[in-house]
Amino acid sequence: MPLAVPLPSSAAARAAREVSAAFSSPALLAHCDRSYLWAAAYGRAHDIDFDAELLYVAAMLHDLGLVPVFDSSTEPFEEAGGAVAWVFAAGAGWTADRRRRVSDVIVAHMAAEVDVETDPEGHLLELATGLDVSGRRPEDWSAAVRTEVLARHPRIGLAEEFLDCFAAQARRKPGSLAG
Repeated sequence: MPLAVPLPSSAAARAAREVSAAFSSPALLAHCDRSYLWAAAYGRAHDIDFDAELLYVAAMLHDLGLVPVFDSSTEPFEEAGGAVAWVFAAGAGWTADRRRRVSDVIVAHMAAEVDVETDPEGHLLELATGLDVSGRRPEDWSAAVRTEVLARHPRIGLAEEFLDCFAAQARRKPGSLAG
Protein backbone atom coordinates (compact mmCIF):
# COMPACT_ATOMS: atom_id res chain seq x y z
CA MET A 1 0.00 0.00 0.00
CA PRO A 2 1.55 3.33 -1.04
CA LEU A 3 -0.19 5.45 1.62
CA ALA A 4 1.36 4.86 5.03
CA VAL A 5 -0.23 7.76 6.88
CA PRO A 6 -1.49 6.86 10.35
CA LEU A 7 -4.36 8.92 11.70
CA PRO A 8 -3.70 10.56 15.06
CA SER A 9 -5.62 8.74 17.78
CA SER A 10 -5.63 11.31 20.58
CA ALA A 11 -8.88 12.34 22.23
CA ALA A 12 -8.65 15.74 20.51
CA ALA A 13 -8.17 14.13 17.08
CA ARG A 14 -11.13 11.81 17.57
CA ALA A 15 -13.30 14.67 18.83
CA ALA A 16 -12.32 16.91 15.88
CA ARG A 17 -13.40 14.19 13.44
CA GLU A 18 -16.66 13.80 15.40
CA VAL A 19 -17.34 17.55 15.24
CA SER A 20 -16.59 17.63 11.52
CA ALA A 21 -18.88 14.66 10.89
CA ALA A 22 -21.68 16.20 12.96
CA PHE A 23 -21.69 19.56 11.17
CA SER A 24 -20.31 18.94 7.67
CA SER A 25 -22.01 17.54 4.62
CA PRO A 26 -20.69 14.18 3.39
CA ALA A 27 -18.81 16.02 0.61
CA LEU A 28 -17.19 18.45 3.05
CA LEU A 29 -16.27 15.69 5.50
CA ALA A 30 -14.62 13.67 2.73
CA HIS A 31 -12.72 16.83 1.73
CA CYS A 32 -11.46 17.20 5.32
CA ASP A 33 -10.37 13.55 5.39
CA ARG A 34 -8.59 13.88 2.04
CA SER A 35 -6.98 17.15 3.11
CA TYR A 36 -5.28 15.49 6.06
CA LEU A 37 -4.14 12.51 3.97
CA TRP A 38 -2.79 14.74 1.18
CA ALA A 39 -1.01 16.96 3.73
CA ALA A 40 0.51 14.15 5.77
CA ALA A 41 1.54 12.16 2.70
CA TYR A 42 3.25 15.23 1.23
CA GLY A 43 4.95 16.01 4.54
CA ARG A 44 6.30 12.49 4.86
CA ALA A 45 7.43 12.31 1.22
CA HIS A 46 9.29 15.63 1.55
CA ASP A 47 10.72 15.05 5.05
CA ILE A 48 8.80 17.95 6.57
CA ASP A 49 8.68 17.79 10.35
CA PHE A 50 5.06 18.46 11.36
CA ASP A 51 2.77 17.98 14.33
CA ALA A 52 0.35 15.29 13.13
CA GLU A 53 -2.27 15.95 15.81
CA LEU A 54 -2.29 19.70 15.15
CA LEU A 55 -2.47 19.15 11.39
CA TYR A 56 -5.26 16.58 11.75
CA VAL A 57 -7.40 18.78 14.00
CA ALA A 58 -6.88 21.73 11.63
CA ALA A 59 -7.78 19.58 8.62
CA MET A 60 -10.95 18.31 10.27
CA LEU A 61 -12.11 21.79 11.31
CA HIS A 62 -10.70 24.05 8.59
CA ASP A 63 -13.93 24.60 6.65
CA LEU A 64 -16.44 24.80 9.50
CA GLY A 65 -16.72 28.52 8.75
CA LEU A 66 -18.57 27.51 5.57
CA VAL A 67 -21.19 25.56 7.52
CA PRO A 68 -24.32 27.68 8.13
CA VAL A 69 -24.30 27.28 11.92
CA PHE A 70 -20.70 28.61 12.11
CA ASP A 71 -20.72 31.00 9.14
CA SER A 72 -20.02 34.57 10.27
CA SER A 73 -21.90 37.37 8.57
CA THR A 74 -18.81 39.60 8.77
CA GLU A 75 -15.68 37.46 8.99
CA PRO A 76 -14.14 35.43 6.14
CA PHE A 77 -14.88 31.72 6.49
CA GLU A 78 -11.25 30.85 7.29
CA GLU A 79 -11.27 33.36 10.18
CA ALA A 80 -14.59 31.97 11.45
CA GLY A 81 -13.25 28.42 11.12
CA GLY A 82 -10.09 29.41 12.96
CA ALA A 83 -12.18 30.84 15.79
CA VAL A 84 -14.25 27.65 16.01
CA ALA A 85 -11.02 25.62 16.15
CA TRP A 86 -9.62 27.89 18.88
CA VAL A 87 -12.74 27.28 21.00
CA PHE A 88 -12.57 23.55 20.25
CA ALA A 89 -8.90 23.45 21.29
CA ALA A 90 -9.66 25.31 24.52
CA GLY A 91 -12.28 22.67 25.32
CA ALA A 92 -9.72 19.98 24.53
CA GLY A 93 -7.38 21.47 27.13
CA TRP A 94 -4.78 22.72 24.67
CA THR A 95 -2.44 25.50 25.77
CA ALA A 96 -3.05 29.06 24.60
CA ASP A 97 -0.13 28.75 22.14
CA ARG A 98 -1.50 25.54 20.66
CA ARG A 99 -5.00 27.05 20.37
CA ARG A 100 -3.50 29.99 18.49
CA ARG A 101 -1.53 27.62 16.25
CA VAL A 102 -4.57 25.60 15.17
CA SER A 103 -6.41 28.83 14.39
CA ASP A 104 -3.42 30.21 12.47
CA VAL A 105 -3.07 27.01 10.43
CA ILE A 106 -6.72 27.22 9.40
CA VAL A 107 -6.47 30.89 8.43
CA ALA A 108 -3.23 30.18 6.51
CA HIS A 109 -4.80 27.45 4.38
CA MET A 110 -6.35 30.15 2.17
CA ALA A 111 -3.04 31.93 1.50
CA ALA A 112 -1.46 31.71 -1.93
CA GLU A 113 1.65 30.24 -0.32
CA VAL A 114 2.74 29.41 3.24
CA ASP A 115 6.41 29.20 4.19
CA VAL A 116 7.25 25.67 5.31
CA GLU A 117 9.97 26.85 7.70
CA THR A 118 7.66 29.27 9.51
CA ASP A 119 4.48 27.18 9.50
CA PRO A 120 4.87 23.56 8.37
CA GLU A 121 1.26 22.61 9.22
CA GLY A 122 -0.11 25.69 7.45
CA HIS A 123 2.11 24.95 4.47
CA LEU A 124 0.89 21.35 4.30
CA LEU A 125 -2.79 22.24 4.69
CA GLU A 126 -2.52 24.98 2.06
CA LEU A 127 -0.94 22.54 -0.43
CA ALA A 128 -3.43 19.79 0.39
CA THR A 129 -6.53 21.94 0.07
CA GLY A 130 -5.16 23.45 -3.13
CA LEU A 131 -4.89 19.98 -4.60
CA ASP A 132 -8.26 18.86 -3.31
CA VAL A 133 -10.32 21.90 -4.28
CA SER A 134 -8.67 23.15 -7.46
CA GLY A 135 -6.40 20.30 -8.55
CA ARG A 136 -3.26 22.36 -7.98
CA ARG A 137 0.13 20.59 -8.30
CA PRO A 138 -1.07 16.97 -8.56
CA GLU A 139 2.40 15.91 -9.68
CA ASP A 140 3.59 16.50 -6.10
CA TRP A 141 1.81 13.27 -5.07
CA SER A 142 2.39 9.92 -6.70
CA ALA A 143 -0.36 8.45 -8.85
CA ALA A 144 -0.63 5.58 -6.35
CA VAL A 145 -1.21 7.98 -3.44
CA ARG A 146 -3.78 9.98 -5.42
CA THR A 147 -5.61 6.81 -6.37
CA GLU A 148 -5.65 5.45 -2.82
CA VAL A 149 -6.80 8.69 -1.18
CA LEU A 150 -9.63 9.07 -3.68
CA ALA A 151 -10.62 5.42 -3.26
CA ARG A 152 -10.83 5.88 0.51
CA HIS A 153 -12.66 9.22 0.35
CA PRO A 154 -14.32 9.80 -3.04
CA ARG A 155 -15.07 13.29 -4.34
CA ILE A 156 -18.83 13.21 -3.82
CA GLY A 157 -20.23 16.54 -4.98
CA LEU A 158 -17.48 18.71 -3.53
CA ALA A 159 -17.00 20.88 -6.63
CA GLU A 160 -20.65 21.95 -6.79
CA GLU A 161 -20.88 22.49 -3.04
CA PHE A 162 -17.71 24.58 -2.92
CA LEU A 163 -18.74 26.71 -5.89
CA ASP A 164 -22.00 27.51 -4.11
CA CYS A 165 -20.26 28.19 -0.77
CA PHE A 166 -17.57 30.39 -2.29
CA ALA A 167 -20.08 32.33 -4.40
CA ALA A 168 -22.15 33.02 -1.27
CA GLN A 169 -19.03 34.05 0.67
CA ALA A 170 -17.92 36.38 -2.14
CA ARG A 171 -21.36 38.01 -2.38
CA ARG A 172 -21.63 38.63 1.35
CA LYS A 173 -17.95 39.32 2.07
CA PRO A 174 -16.34 40.75 -1.08
CA GLY A 175 -13.11 41.61 0.78
CA SER A 176 -12.51 37.98 1.76
CA LEU A 177 -10.12 35.61 -0.01
CA ALA A 178 -13.19 33.76 -1.34
CA GLY A 179 -14.26 37.05 -2.98
